Amino acid sequence: MASLLHRPYNFSAGPAAMPEEVLAQAAGEMLNWPDASGKRCGMGVMEMSHRGKEFLSIYTQAEADLRELLSVPANYRILFMQGGGLAENAIVPLNLSALKKDAMGRGAADFVVTGSWSEKSFAEAGKYCQAKLAAKADGFTSIPEASSWQLNTDASYVHICSNETIHGIEYHSLPDLKTLGSKAELVIDFSSHVASRSVNWNLVGLAFGGAQKNLGPAGLTLVVVRDDLLGSAMEICPSAFNYQTVAKSDSMYNTPPTYSIYMAGLVFQWLKRQGGIAAMEAANVAKAELLYRTVDGSGFYFNPVQRDCRSRMNVPFFLRDASLNDAFLAGAKEAGLLQLKGHKSVGGMRASIYNAIPLAGVQALTAYMQDFERSHG
Repeated sequence: MASLLHRPYNFSAGPAAMPEEVLAQAAGEMLNWPDASGKRCGMGVMEMSHRGKEFLSIYTQAEADLRELLSVPANYRILFMQGGGLAENAIVPLNLSALKKDAMGRGAADFVVTGSWSEKSFAEAGKYCQAKLAAKADGFTSIPEASSWQLNTDASYVHICSNETIHGIEYHSLPDLKTLGSKAELVIDFSSHVASRSVNWNLVGLAFGGAQKNLGPAGLTLVVVRDDLLGSAMEICPSAFNYQTVAKSDSMYNTPPTYSIYMAGLVFQWLKRQGGIAAMEAANVAKAELLYRTVDGSGFYFNPVQRDCRSRMNVPFFLRDASLNDAFLAGAKEAGLLQLKGHKSVGGMRASIYNAIPLAGVQALTAYMQDFERSHG
């Protein structure tokens, strides 16, 4: 087995690994943050007023960098919120389900369920609107053909999870609802692959995601919403969760997660130094291809997901002899390969290879997998 000669590679699904140079920069600025000119302000970011000039400069730069990276059009608002993707499962229907109403004054939304996260979204939305199942993947190993979706004419939006973290399923292209005869808005939960690839905003009304996988530490939730979708929140929607209120307040209706925004801002700058989203997507394709090639080329490991919708970010794989799972994980930890245990609901292994995981990390993992197979096959 390989010896531990470097900082371990962390394959956690989230909170996930962050770029080392970002962590080093944050450590150096922890006690005394410097502005763009290098002048120290005498306090750390966690101690700043969210309305002070120091933090406002951090916030403004972070928002501008993110808009540039994701090519967010001018008619979309970027909101920095809290509560994670699970909270958005309630906040989205509270804001959007009433865009259309039936004769009884109730809103409705369609859901395509392809894994655990979209399943949770479907269940939660049912508390606030008529949540309807448009399609459900059999065994969560594929994505139902869009032409087979049972879309409802009264739906305000269609919800998909464009990357399922647990089951390792990803939409490699987003559905065009207009070609399916739907006038609903497309809502995407892109928590686990945001900033790993480009987004076709022409197809999307709203996108949301927790930051703790590809953007920064836990605590920050990103919402990107088109202007004309603001202002339709249900009366019972809490003010702090009303997108229009948050937008009018520039994400400062309540105290925002200041340190998480700062850390995400450092990640945005790091992404720009790497060449932006196009460069990251190319790197992610290379990493995923290497890992899947190792799994598929072996009789020792397997991945059950249909090949045309395998996730580039979250790669679940299984040992055909599950009795070797503990030995595999123990050896991986010894080799400096951390957090490879699969989600408790599915078992096996899972390697989350987000932007911060370099190709060298995936090379180390595949070398270990081949070594383990030789030793135990």
